[in-house]
Amino acid sequence: MLPLSHFKRFDVRPLLSRGELPLPEIRQRLAGLAHNEGLLVQAPFLPSPLIEILRSEGYETRFERGSGADWLVYFWRAV
Repeated sequence: MLPLSHFKRFDVRPLLSRGELPLPEIRQRLAGLAHNEGLLVQAPFLPSPLIEILRSEGYETRFERGSGADWLVYFWRAV
């Protein structure tokens, strides 16, 4: 896994609370990453479908409980 300082954070909770799907924004942010960067997604639940989709596209993942019911999910490409 990349060092934590190489991850850009994206909190999807505001999008979800407005009823918006975060996948397009997540894809846009992933596309804008440099080869040595990753994306940290903060969500109110474990986004299992997102993890499976991005794993199938070659992303590595790690996830852990955040504060309260939140989940932190890390996405990066192995170099």
